[in-house]
Amino acid sequence: MHELGIVFYIIKDVKQAALDNGVEHVNAVVMNIGEVSTVIPDYLRDCWRWAADKEDVLRRAELKCNILPAVTFCEDCQREYETVKYGKTCPHCGSEHTYLVRGNEVEIKEIEV
Repeated sequence: MHELGIVFYIIKDVKQAALDNGVEHVNAVVMNIGEVSTVIPDYLRDCWRWAADKEDVLRRAELKCNILPAVTFCEDCQREYETVKYGKTCPHCGSEHTYLVRGNEVEIKEIEV
């Protein structure tokens, strides 16, 4: 379960942002999680609850997860399509000259205080 390691990095970054901005308590952290990022939001939230409650600035803070759809770009027909639904092969032209444009993100979108 790599979600725990990710939570430790989130906590480190949020604590630093709180310190830099004179924030005494964080109410929520909003994450953007790509649908092919390999991060499981429910596991991330479980790890968050365990770890965040050990930090005064984060105690009882909620972790909110926005799931971002994965999108692939086809170099041959120059079109985008749903990665999870169609995989590596472009549904428009059948090409395999494709690459992931978005959907593997794991990023802090905002910190609510």
